Amino acid sequence: MNQSNRPTGMFAFTIVWLGQIVSVLASAMSQFALTIFMFTETGSATALGLMQVFFITPFLLISPIAGVLVDRHNRKLMMMVSDLGAGIATIIILILQAAGMLEFWHLYFASVIYGLGMAFQWPAYSAAISTMVPKAQLGRANGMMSLIEAGPGVLAPILAGALLPIVGLTGILLFDVVTFLFAIGALLIVNIPNPVRTQEGVQAQGSMLREAVYGFKYIFARPSLLGLQLIFFAGNLFAGIGFTLLAPMILSRTDNNSLMFGSVQTAGAIGGLVGGVLMSAWGGFKRRVHGVLFGWVISGLGMAVIGLAGGLPIWITGIVISALVGPLVNASNQAIWQSKVAPDLQGRVFSARRLIAWFTNPISPIIAGTLADFVLEPAARAGTGLPAAFSWLVGMGPGSGMGLLIVFCGLASALVGVTGYFVHPIYYAESVLPDHDALAKAEPA
Repeated sequence: MNQSNRPTGMFAFTIVWLGQIVSVLASAMSQFALTIFMFTETGSATALGLMQVFFITPFLLISPIAGVLVDRHNRKLMMMVSDLGAGIATIIILILQAAGMLEFWHLYFASVIYGLGMAFQWPAYSAAISTMVPKAQLGRANGMMSLIEAGPGVLAPILAGALLPIVGLTGILLFDVVTFLFAIGALLIVNIPNPVRTQEGVQAQGSMLREAVYGFKYIFARPSLLGLQLIFFAGNLFAGIGFTLLAPMILSRTDNNSLMFGSVQTAGAIGGLVGGVLMSAWGGFKRRVHGVLFGWVISGLGMAVIGLAGGLPIWITGIVISALVGPLVNASNQAIWQSKVAPDLQGRVFSARRLIAWFTNPISPIIAGTLADFVLEPAARAGTGLPAAFSWLVGMGPGSGMGLLIVFCGLASALVGVTGYFVHPIYYAESVLPDHDALAKAEPA
């Protein structure tokens, strides 16, 4: 297909998006089936947790380098690299499974490959959207991207559970491989413009290490972007603590009723899906900072509701409120960054963003587990301390200590959003920072 005849703009983005949502759904089905395989083989929750460790470690280590490569090379190629990484990992597992040789430790090796590929995905796709989609459509496009995260959470367990007895693990893995080809084919037929080089981008060129560090320097040199990132750092810290305790709190309060816990999870996934659909159709507030800050307020209040006494209706209400505004928060923030950061810098800057935001991932569970296991739950079981003082709010008995911590974390998350309204560089970020299309372009070579 001639380059000039390839789909462009929002239409091209929609084609790529369709390829991705089908591929991610199939990958989520594979993940569901492989989780069952792993637990059947080992009977160990620790063995399951190690899959995430083997994924996240190489992801974090290579992310700064991946951001530099995204900026240096063809965006379409970098998007394909992320899909190929996941595809190769799945093909390896498929071959081993078809040959009857698959063992649980093979999934750790596949997780490493998957993590390396995914390090390219977010900066590559985020940066590509900036060059494909008109600025006015960024909120809508990012709302559509949020559906890629929410949709599979609703459909994948149902589809995988229905298909596993019919086609087995091999059939689901084969379907996953086919959808990777579909996603790559969608990329091949569209036109994804490479970014125009800016003077700032040219000045930032140098060694791989210098360019990797530049992403962090860029953020720290701009109080508005740094402030927005600190909103997410603090909000993610409290949200991470709260949602770490979601499963143990519900299971403690229901005598390990997995059906009730699954119902809450499904309700949250549906809330996120509905929020993504609404954001895709609406595009968010005209002043996107309201989507970020107001969204954090509502999300935090929703989390606080989850910790209250009242059982299943309260838990579902809280998680739906929190999940519903998630796409509004993330898509609005993403649109601000895509508007302000020059496309030829976005790979390394967005990788730095992700590293800063994900820094809370290993911290939140430690804080949550320590406070719950050694402070609040013992006090709740003994009927003393803070859980007793707030028993009118969170009830008494097992799980009430964790419920109280979830309430506090939700209120703290909401306070993070409120605080942003009183910090000038954050609240006025969209007017303080120039849009990247107003920056000076580099002279042609």
